[in-house]
Amino acid sequence: MQQLSIPSLVARAPQMSGTEIAASLVPPRQFESATLDNYRPDPDYPSQAHAVARVRAFVASWGAGSGGGLFGRRKAPATKPGLYLDGGFGVGKTHLLAALWKLAPGRKYFGTFIEYTALVGALGYEPTLKLLTGASLLAIDEFELDDPGDTMMMSRLLKQLTESGTRIAATSNTPPNALGEGRFAASDFLREIQAIADRFEIIRIDGLDYRHRELEGHAVALDEAQFASELAAASSLGGVTVDDFAAVLKHLATVHPSRYVKLVEGLDAIGLRDVRVFTDQSDALRFVALVDRLYDAQVRVLATGIPIDTVFPEDMLAGGYRKKYLRAVSRLMALTGA
Repeated sequence: MQQLSIPSLVARAPQMSGTEIAASLVPPRQFESATLDNYRPDPDYPSQAHAVARVRAFVASWGAGSGGGLFGRRKAPATKPGLYLDGGFGVGKTHLLAALWKLAPGRKYFGTFIEYTALVGALGYEPTLKLLTGASLLAIDEFELDDPGDTMMMSRLLKQLTESGTRIAATSNTPPNALGEGRFAASDFLREIQAIADRFEIIRIDGLDYRHRELEGHAVALDEAQFASELAAASSLGGVTVDDFAAVLKHLATVHPSRYVKLVEGLDAIGLRDVRVFTDQSDALRFVALVDRLYDAQVRVLATGIPIDTVFPEDMLAGGYRKKYLRAVSRLMALTGA
């Protein structure tokens, strides 16, 4: 391995200014070609086709607002300024959100909940509000309910933006296991963002994880010889890093999750040695955030040790962050697939 001179992920110490964070608020590259037409509704779950129809109606309402709308004065049925896509992982919520973002007119932003809170942290609340005011759409992927302070801060921000004419589209990502079966509890969401609750139309999307429709079993765990061979092949094609799994977890604790996008920038694959089961929930949650960014950038994962989709122990999977861990498992299966 040493003769390959493969760089290390832990050697990266990314920094991002508020301006850079704002500039990065666009859909991940894997969704660059996402449209409403190429979303494939599962015929066994009619709610998916219904969701597409509701997104189309949301887009159409931009051009048919009553008096003084963006594209004319033609009257249309009242449409709420917010759309919330509520469903389990792998049903295409982010695809629909990216497709909607593309259809929105004018200046618009697309980011995860954590990226928007990081923007506020970098710029301050009022400068962030000034920056986002006037945008036609704020798309928020993986709306978090983990931190009450962040949630209420975002509630205030969204209230002020919708009052100034900005529309909001979001997808759910809720931690409480009590919400059950990967289903987002609309009542909890409404309570958390009480000031703007009545501005959102909540669309339920049922279905199976599309990433598992063609994937079975576990993620591939490589032996050392396979690991070396795969890394050598990957390094000849693009950017690759290799590290001990424990070292990566330690490094993640020193980097704010909003910068993980920079941490994996330019990579085509990462190698992780000696993957083990998590014993610390903070490590597990930071790893979930890393997996999300790896998935967004479609960075392949090569690993030795246990199959990487089995890193979350049963007690964690049974706890309050079950939905996050299951989403990470789903994405890891896709990233380690041949």
